[in-house]
Amino acid sequence: MAAITRFSKHLAISHVRGCLYSASAAAAAESNSHAPSPIGIYKITRRDPSERNVQWVFLGSPGVGKGTYASRLSTLLGVPHIATGDLVREELASSGPIAKQLTEIVNQGKLVSDEIIISLLSKRLKAGEAKGESGFLLDGFPRTINQAEILEGVTDIDLVVNLRLPESVLIEKCLGRRICGQCGKNFNVASIDVKGLNGSPGISMAPLLPPSSCMSKLVTRSDDTEQVVKERLRIYNEKSRPLEDYYRNQGKLMEFDLPGGIPESWPKLLEALNLDEFEERQSVAA
Repeated sequence: MAAITRFSKHLAISHVRGCLYSASAAAAAESNSHAPSPIGIYKITRRDPSERNVQWVFLGSPGVGKGTYASRLSTLLGVPHIATGDLVREELASSGPIAKQLTEIVNQGKLVSDEIIISLLSKRLKAGEAKGESGFLLDGFPRTINQAEILEGVTDIDLVVNLRLPESVLIEKCLGRRICGQCGKNFNVASIDVKGLNGSPGISMAPLLPPSSCMSKLVTRSDDTEQVVKERLRIYNEKSRPLEDYYRNQGKLMEFDLPGGIPESWPKLLEALNLDEFEERQSVAA
């Protein structure tokens, strides 16, 4: 059974959208409401939770699937999914001033510096507010307590979802990742079947294979080598895991052990977030 912190069943979707915001967070918002923003010169407009959409953070080791689940929730809830990994890749593909520096950092499996991430995120948040976006799902930020404190200085976080998988599964998943060099879509050739031991549940993940038109065009990301993947996990455990305690102490952390791939995990994650009935109503309305 997935290890989760479950919200009470009586919580309606309106409560999920607005009231996953503790008294301590409200106090922090009040105390920071006049503080200068450390993210460049840009300051996000603080809004009452009842007047905006959810503002959630997704935590988890590299390769756990933060982007996949955040993207699905983004579509379900109608909020933007902001993945700092995507922001970094967009910058890498550009001729921007920090592209060369980023290339060296990513190929070595190291974490991108706070200054670079904050610069990229600041630009994205500014563009979103100008377009009238409400709420967000942050994927890949914050990664350190320092970044979390910076984030608190400019906006409020309602909930932090921590997705978990065993390290052996994470390594196998990362080494199985493939990208079609023509269409750019992501696939995974790994077939994972871990038997449950000593009362712990097993984990089964079917491969996500490409269509025949993409099969001969598959490429592996330059940073998806076993050495680099293990280094990314080591850095994550050393520097990012303290974030769990940081948000746990604020009462904002929801931990979720993925029981398998998307077919097995998605319904259980919605249930943990008390969004299963909301998805059913959305499907009927569509």
